[in-house]
Amino acid sequence: MNQGEHQARLRALRVRIRDGDADAFGELFDAYARSVYNHAYRLTGDWSAAEDAVSLTFLEAWRLRGRVDEDGGSLRPWLLGVATNVTRNARRATRRHAAAVARLPRDETVADFADEVAERIDDKEQLALVRKALNALRRPEREVLALCVWSGLGYAAAAEALGIPVGTVRSRLSRARTKLAKHMEPPAGRGQMRDDRTTAVRPIREGNR
Repeated sequence: MNQGEHQARLRALRVRIRDGDADAFGELFDAYARSVYNHAYRLTGDWSAAEDAVSLTFLEAWRLRGRVDEDGGSLRPWLLGVATNVTRNARRATRRHAAAVARLPRDETVADFADEVAERIDDKEQLALVRKALNALRRPEREVLALCVWSGLGYAAAAEALGIPVGTVRSRLSRARTKLAKHMEPPAGRGQMRDDRTTAVRPIREGNR
């Protein structure tokens, strides 16, 4: 398929999406559900939350379908932007719920299964180091990192997804990388992490159809 045919196909898909074609949304889901899931997981660190985000993202995309322009490239940046907003809203709702639960009287201790899950992960120390590094980032920095580094979007596509200027994407990504480099230093007495640190932030290209 040459470039002209590819652009014509994308335009036709955008028109069908905007017009509420259910089959077109099925094509959209098949093409990008995995990318949306991966992006949501990187933002939340939770498999279940990421699965919920996929469903909510495509429901929200259906609601917002009228905003899709006829002209443009891949719809992947748009979907990842929707997914980013969905995870933000879900995070706020979770915080409100946690605050409400914290105000309730506690008659018994609820078991925490986090340790059980962590035991199944081979390299727990490396995982803890990565989590600590990511937690050091502000939310906007994590979002830009997830889009540009892990989902492989360019600066312009990430700016489109988040609705911010390209310069803001560049500055947030620069700050995120600086913070990660600082917080990914190995624990005292362990000198084998340099190669692992590089792997932890290496771009994972998922395609940009």
